[in-house]
Amino acid sequence: MYDYLIVGSGLYGAMFAYEAKKRGKKCLVIDKRNHIGGNIYCENIEGINVHKYGAHIFHTSDKKIWNYINAFAEFNNYINSPVAIYKDELYNLPFNMNTFSKLWGIKTPAEAKKIIADQIADLNITEPKNLEEQALSLVGKDVYQKLIKGYTEKQWERDCKDLPAFIIKRLPLRFTFDNNYFNDRYQGIPIGGYTKIIEKMLDGIDVLTDTDYFEWIKDSNNAASIKKTLFTGPIDQFYNYCYGVLEYRSVRFETEVLDTDNYQGNAVVNYTDREVPYTRIIEHKHFEFGKQPKTVISREYSSEWKLGDEPYYTINDDKNNSLFAKYRELADKEENVIFGGRLGNYKYYDMDKVIAAVFEAIAKEFGE
Repeated sequence: MYDYLIVGSGLYGAMFAYEAKKRGKKCLVIDKRNHIGGNIYCENIEGINVHKYGAHIFHTSDKKIWNYINAFAEFNNYINSPVAIYKDELYNLPFNMNTFSKLWGIKTPAEAKKIIADQIADLNITEPKNLEEQALSLVGKDVYQKLIKGYTEKQWERDCKDLPAFIIKRLPLRFTFDNNYFNDRYQGIPIGGYTKIIEKMLDGIDVLTDTDYFEWIKDSNNAASIKKTLFTGPIDQFYNYCYGVLEYRSVRFETEVLDTDNYQGNAVVNYTDREVPYTRIIEHKHFEFGKQPKTVISREYSSEWKLGDEPYYTINDDKNNSLFAKYRELADKEENVIFGGRLGNYKYYDMDKVIAAVFEAIAKEFGE
């Protein structure tokens, strides 16, 4: 008999299992994939920890969360400083004085602010009707044309004029020579990869991989052995899509080993030109300052999602949010099922926000 069946061994499920076990509960964790770790799983290739489901950089300003995750791994001092390539031009991200200096040959924040303000004023956009107008009204035409338009259109496979303005609520402009992508106080990559964190969390807990919940639960003996379920899969699938299918964007990766010690000189390089089919290239060894003789790169392609594909990014537009609200009503009536994580809550989470959400769920579950 298990106190909790935990469906999904990603960060949310693994941390919940760890915390429940600390409180004397017996847990069974199942995952349909052939490995633990969910989307933060790292696969070792040529001695390099490859982020199999896309780059994951841990960052937070919450000291409690930082101390918590550091109990499971030592973190290095990696700072996320992406580079953008537009045709044969190279720019620093996020948009900062290095970016503006390269764009316009200027040196001071005052010069950059004036150019951007003048470009915005010339456009006369008062009520942005689409993503293109929204972005132009925030950053002007040069930054938009070279660093936003093509990348965004590849992400969504839509012209920016055909995308709703709300997708880009803000575009931070930084008038300092600072390439650190995140503003958070704490940042880094776990030395040895993220999988080790999940392994420590699940130490001493029963785990079944290659196990699909919907098949597993059909067995009445399995169902009878569970008191309560934490479900981190798609909430609409749990309810057999009774109200309809929630939508996502997906990502496809092409990963290859190259016989060179350094392919691009940076972990993350975005390709902002529409004509380049992939959105970015990740060179995984740079996350841990690797010195291996070979390197591993992953090209990322944004793709349309259909049922059966891997769901990555929730599409939180009015249609999908109202659909999720209907599923949430059903979920709120459940006495023995908890929904968690990105798919269970139909919400994009950074990793620190996952940890905060589990703290909250544990407090609620155990009355703490």
